[in-house]
Amino acid sequence: MMKEKLKRKIDIGAGREKAEVVLKNAKIVNVFSHEIIEGDIAIDDGRIVGIGEYEGIKECDIDGRYVAPGLIDSHVHIESSMVTPGEFARGVVPRGTTTIIADPHEIANVCGVEGIQYMLNASENLPLNIYIMLPSCVPATSFENAGAILRAKELEGLIHHNRVLGLGELMDYPGVISAEDSILDKIMITKEKKIDGHGPNIIGKELNAYVAAGVKTEHECSTVEEMQDRLRLGMYILIREGSAARNLKTLIRGITRENARRCLFCTDDKHPEDILVGGHIDNNLRLAVKEGVHPITALQMATINAAECYGLKDLGAIAPGYDADLVVLEDLQNFEVLEVYKKGNKVAENKKPLFDIVDSDHAKVMYTINMELITKEDLEVKVTSDIVNVIKLLPHSLVTQKVVRKVDAEKGIFQYNKNLDILKLAVIERHKATGNIGLGLVEDFKMKNGAIASTIAHDSHNLIVIGDNDEDIVLAIKEVEKVGGGITICSKGEILKTLPLPIAGLISDGTMEKVNLQLKEMLNIAYDQLHVNKNIDPFMTLSFLALPVIPEIKLTDMGLFNVTNFSFMDLTLTE
Repeated sequence: MMKEKLKRKIDIGAGREKAEVVLKNAKIVNVFSHEIIEGDIAIDDGRIVGIGEYEGIKECDIDGRYVAPGLIDSHVHIESSMVTPGEFARGVVPRGTTTIIADPHEIANVCGVEGIQYMLNASENLPLNIYIMLPSCVPATSFENAGAILRAKELEGLIHHNRVLGLGELMDYPGVISAEDSILDKIMITKEKKIDGHGPNIIGKELNAYVAAGVKTEHECSTVEEMQDRLRLGMYILIREGSAARNLKTLIRGITRENARRCLFCTDDKHPEDILVGGHIDNNLRLAVKEGVHPITALQMATINAAECYGLKDLGAIAPGYDADLVVLEDLQNFEVLEVYKKGNKVAENKKPLFDIVDSDHAKVMYTINMELITKEDLEVKVTSDIVNVIKLLPHSLVTQKVVRKVDAEKGIFQYNKNLDILKLAVIERHKATGNIGLGLVEDFKMKNGAIASTIAHDSHNLIVIGDNDEDIVLAIKEVEKVGGGITICSKGEILKTLPLPIAGLISDGTMEKVNLQLKEMLNIAYDQLHVNKNIDPFMTLSFLALPVIPEIKLTDMGLFNVTNFSFMDLTLTE
C-alpha cells in the first residue's frame, strides 16, 4: 500500500476526510461481538474504513435496515446449476452471496486441467469472489471411466494460483486412511493450504487418521453424532442445504454456543429453480433461524466462520480493513435481501443483478461427446436366468436398494413387460470412444412409452439413459450426441424436449432463467406424458444412478456395482 493511500484511510477513519461512500443509518450486524450496532459505514477504495458517524462524497441512506457481511457458500459445484460462472453470479449475488468456494470436479472429470482452467478464467472480473478447491478425485473411483485422470503432477501447476485455496473433497477416504502413495502425493502439494473432507461414516482411529492427514472440513455429516465426532477432532462442519442433499434441519440441533463458530453453511449442489425461487445461502439462514438458531449466530456461520476456516482475511465481517461486501436486509428472520454491495459498489437490488457479464471463451470445453455408434443390439441386456438383481429407487433419496426380481426373458435377452415396473438402464462411456456400455435394470422409475438420456452422470459424466423401449433409447442417445451433450426426453419415436448443455455436456451457454424454464417444461413432460414417478426428480435421480460411492447398488460404464462391498456384480442372480 502506498503511503498516500494509507494516510487517506487513516484520515477517513479519524473523520478528517470524507469517504468515497457512506451507508448511513444502518443497523450493523457485528459478527465479532454478536450484537447490532447502529451507525454509518464508511467505505473507501472498496474497503471499510470506519463504523460510527461519517460523511461521504456519496451517501446512501439505509433507513434503519440491517446490514450484514456478504454471505459465503463454503462448498459448491457451480456445474450443478447448469450455467456458467457468470450466470451463476447473476443468480446468487442478488440473494446476498458475495463469495463462494467452488470445487470444479464435475467439469474436471470431463475435461481435466482444461476444465479447471476454464472455471478459473470464466470466474474472473465478476462481482462474486469465486475461490477454487482443486479436485482431488478425478475419476472419483477406479470403477468407471472418466474423461481425465488428475494426478498430483497435473494439480501442482495450479496450486499456486491466487484463487486456489487448496485440495477439494477427499472422497477416496479409504485411500487416505490406508496412506496410498497417489493420495499422499496430492496432499503433499497443498503445503499450507486447506484440504476439504468427504468422509461419511468414518469413526474411531480411522477418523483420527483422516484428520491427521490434514483434512480440515466435512460437509457429508448426516447425524449430530457424526458432526460432534468431527468437531471434537478440530474439524469445521459445513452444514449443507442443497437440491439433492439437505442436512440442515438435522444438524442444526447439534449447534451450541460453544461449537457454533466451527460451523459453516454450504449448498454443495443447487439447481436453477432452487436458487431462483428458494434462494441460496439466504435460504440456509432462514431455515436455521426457524429451527431456533440466534440470527447473529446464523450470520456468523454464513460469513466470518467460513472466512476464518479458509483463511480469507479480508472477508466475512463489517469492520475497518475488511472488503465492503455487504448485504442490506429487511429483517433477521426472513432475511429478505434488499441490496447487495461488492467492494462498496451496489451490484444487486430487489433480487435483480445490476451488472452485466462478459461471455468467456468456451472453445476448449465445448462439444465433448466422443463415442461409438450405438445400436439396439448394443443395448441387449443378456441374462442367464429370469431371476435378476435390480436397482430399486427410494422416494426422495439418492440411496438405492438392491432387490431381486423375476423378469421376462427370451433367448437369454431381457424383455420389457408393461405390467412390471422394471426399465432398462445404460451407462455409455462418452469421453474416449472406448465402446464401454454398462447395462442394468431399474424399479420404481415408472416411466411409460419413452426414454430419458443425459450427459450429467456423477461423477464421471458418461452418457446415461433409461427407457422402456430400445427405439426411444437409441433416439435419445443420438439426440444428446447431436447437441453436444445435455438432457433429452423422447417418446414413441419423437423428441419431446431437449436441454442442450454444450459446455462439457454439463453447462448451458444460456441464462439461468432460460435453463430453469426448460427444465420445468421437461419435468412436466416427464410426469404428465411419460408418467414418471412423482416421488423422484427424474433428471437428478438419473444423474446419480451412475455414482458408485452412494449405496447400495449403482451402474457405471464398466458394469453393475455393489457399493456395499465395493465390487462389481452380475446382473443375473447367482447361487
